[in-house]
Amino acid sequence: MVGWSVEVPTVSSHIRRYAAGLILLTAATGSIDAVSYLALDRVFTGNMTGNVLFIGFALVGVAGIPFLNNVVALAGFVLGSIVSGRIVGRGHTRLLPRRSVWTLVTGALIIAGLAAVWAVLGELDDRGLLIVTALLAIVMGAQVSAVKPIGNSDITTIVVTNTLANLARDSRLGGGRGEKWVQRLLAVVAMGGGAALGAALIGWMSGAAALAGGGVLYVAGVLMLSLTSRAERRAESRVGV
Repeated sequence: MVGWSVEVPTVSSHIRRYAAGLILLTAATGSIDAVSYLALDRVFTGNMTGNVLFIGFALVGVAGIPFLNNVVALAGFVLGSIVSGRIVGRGHTRLLPRRSVWTLVTGALIIAGLAAVWAVLGELDDRGLLIVTALLAIVMGAQVSAVKPIGNSDITTIVVTNTLANLARDSRLGGGRGEKWVQRLLAVVAMGGGAALGAALIGWMSGAAALAGGGVLYVAGVLMLSLTSRAERRAESRVGV
């Protein structure tokens, strides 16, 4: 029909918005890992590389490493990723399926609940530390599988080693053309910035407050991904009409 058109957001705009959501989740991981390491007895709930190293150190007798806590975090992360992978499934035609969104929303609710209970209790005993560690690790593992359909290998939300390597390798100094350098750099900065925020909130207030701060970043990331997914579905339905 002459004079009638529908403005449809481009695929590239959706990709950029998904990247923004992943960067927010990366910042949340940095903040939550600051909480788990500084307030939950030297353990990571998002970055499993650190836990694997700590477990290795403990196995050869290095003192001062909470072996059980690191094993619990590693097991919780794997469990969360397995369950989330089953829920989300594979072979999705859209970048982010609804099951992924609901998995992430559930994770946000768990983080909020843990922060609230921790604030009420004030301090956690050894059993409490293990429970919070396990649940946070499950959320972090579930998050990874939930965002997997987006297919962004540069922003994994839990670790920036590969992102940093790609940033350096593909830079002009490394002989590349500098592609994707903005989102890669932002992911690295987000992880460090989130960690700094978490550490600052622990020092100024408490571990519970820092976890709540990480939860805010997590919710912001989930909202960005959810709204982008909804906009993408609407765009596809308009094209179909």
